[in-house]
Amino acid sequence: MANGGTPEKIQTRCCITVGGPAGMMLGFLLARTGVPVVVLEKHADFLRDFRGDTVHPSTLEVIYELGLLDEFLKIPHTEVRQAGGQIGDKLFDIADFSHLPTHCKFIALMPQWDLLNFLAAHGKRYPAFHLRMQAEATDLIEENARVVGVRAKTPQGALEVRAELVVGADGRHSTVRAKAELPSEDFGAPMDVLWMRLSHKPSDPLQTLGRIDAGRMMVTFNRGEYWQCAFVIPKGGIEKIRARGLPAFREDVVQMAPHFRGRVDELKTWDDIKLLTVTVDRLTRWFRPGLLCIGDAAHAMSPIGGVGINLAIQDTVATANILASAFLRAGGVTTDDLARVQRRRDLPARVTQRVQLAVQNRVISHVLSGQKIKPPWILNLTQQWPVLRRIPAYAVGIGFRPEHVRTRKCDGAADG
Repeated sequence: MANGGTPEKIQTRCCITVGGPAGMMLGFLLARTGVPVVVLEKHADFLRDFRGDTVHPSTLEVIYELGLLDEFLKIPHTEVRQAGGQIGDKLFDIADFSHLPTHCKFIALMPQWDLLNFLAAHGKRYPAFHLRMQAEATDLIEENARVVGVRAKTPQGALEVRAELVVGADGRHSTVRAKAELPSEDFGAPMDVLWMRLSHKPSDPLQTLGRIDAGRMMVTFNRGEYWQCAFVIPKGGIEKIRARGLPAFREDVVQMAPHFRGRVDELKTWDDIKLLTVTVDRLTRWFRPGLLCIGDAAHAMSPIGGVGINLAIQDTVATANILASAFLRAGGVTTDDLARVQRRRDLPARVTQRVQLAVQNRVISHVLSGQKIKPPWILNLTQQWPVLRRIPAYAVGIGFRPEHVRTRKCDGAADG
């Protein structure tokens, strides 16, 4: 514990910031192989307003490969086996996950804090895993042009974590990324997203559904006891929406989903509506000597398809596969090892972002400008040929270049 202004000091092999899905999964995977790891999480717990509550089939497959699937699925969740859309008054079946080559042929919807608590609990079974809550990374420690650790603040005072490798898994607003001054490309986004919850009734439609009409777009996720709703707005348009007043916004929601009439009064204040500022960018170099960025810290994804967490988890599996043995060999992790991680995961990020940008530019920007959208011809084909619904299901549920757990639990490690 720090006292008298002297920072507490910790030495480890790998320091990860912060305890989101990518950070927690990587910490678990590395500790499982015997690599000492410290995960820094700035909050006191995981019970905060997360927006990404989807656990995709490829992530569920990773959990299966770790031998934890049966236990994980005991956590309360809802299962999305099909996804559809509504353009104007016409409904479309878009994705059918029931044919995926995975053990779980669905997307699991659960609060992200349940996923994080699950990973933390299993990580703590390994002596090499150390989770520090209320430890916010504020700066990097550098020596001889190499990152050698992280400075953090805690309620007890300053903390210094010295590490062979620092991994920035702290999201699209990454402190590690900013301090490292890694070069990036910003692709822009025409929209932001307002997130809210509305109660669920037995008479409601069952399907997770995207709704498009001239000037408006909304996605509703069936969470069993409630609906998680994403209302898409023009980039930077939140002040204009607030100026119109909350009653006008409630009516916008009803126009998109009439079954919510009588329930939109649950949105009592603007505090019940959370703004997600959408960013789409990608680092051109994910690493420096002693430092690596993964997940949204390396490639901030659009919310289209809800695949950001999926990509981040795949990054962690590839990172563990490549680096676990490097940590344990003479000489440790090199920049060549870090470059291998980027080469492995850069293409999936590029391909996914390219698809997202096409949807943004060809569909969403037109919708938000008020233009009336005709259903794309491909949607008409999916209605005539249901087998085609497997293509978007694979793209969303598994994605390009899925990763599999290649690391092994070290001798004497706790059972999962």
